[in-house]
Order: sequence, then C-alpha cells, then structure tokens
Amino acid sequence: MRRYLLDTGIMGDFINRRQGVAERVDEARTRGDRVGTCWPVIGELWFGVERSVTREINCDRLIRALTRIPKWPFEDEAARHFGRLRQELRRVGRAMSVVDMQLAAIAFALGNCTVVTKDGDLSAVPELQVENWATA
Repeated sequence: MRRYLLDTGIMGDFINRRQGVAERVDEARTRGDRVGTCWPVIGELWFGVERSVTREINCDRLIRALTRIPKWPFEDEAARHFGRLRQELRRVGRAMSVVDMQLAAIAFALGNCTVVTKDGDLSAVPELQVENWATA
C-alpha cells in the first residue's frame, strides 16, 4: 500500500473535479492505496475560501470534500523532519514556503508517501517522492 499526500493545488482540482485528479484518486483507492491531505494544506484551502468572491459556495464545497478524504496531522515526527528539512534548504540557499516544508515533512513522517503536486518547488526536496496527477 502506498500513501499519496495531495497538496493545495491538487486538492483544488480534486474538490472541483478538474484535470482528471478525482479519477486518479479513485484509481489509487481501487489499488488499495491511501490518498489524503494534511492540515497545513487545509489551512491554505480555508485561506482561499476566505478570499474568494463566492465564499459561501466554496465553503460548502470544501466542507463536503474534507469528508471524503483522510487528513494527516503535523505531529512530533513531522516536526523533526521539518526542522531538518528547513535547515538543509537554508544551508543550500533554497527558499520554500513553510506550508510546503510542512507538507514534505508530513510525507517523510508517513513513510512510503508520494506528494501529489503541480508545484515544482517540492521537487527540490531531496529524497521526496513527487508526482503530478493533473492532466492538461
């Protein structure tokens, strides 16, 4: 069994059934894989809802979507990975958002986990498995 951790952009595609992401989630689940997101990503999604013109509609969509997907926490082991990763990226002069570093840290803590993203920044994280499920 593999785990797939969806980032903010891919979650948006999942929620709004865009670019084949929902179908890829279904395929992975059919294979017995686990597909979820994490609390830092959910925070970014709520930020998007708050700044949207159609706030009420997007609020309802997000609430419904969150009932259909596991939500992995940022706990002790992830915090340790975060500290190591942030220092490593700082040492090599690579800037990255805190949420992206938390997402990567959660993926490392989960083990055997691939981050699903459209964001090229995460491919700069050493040893992080990254895929893009969005089709053009």
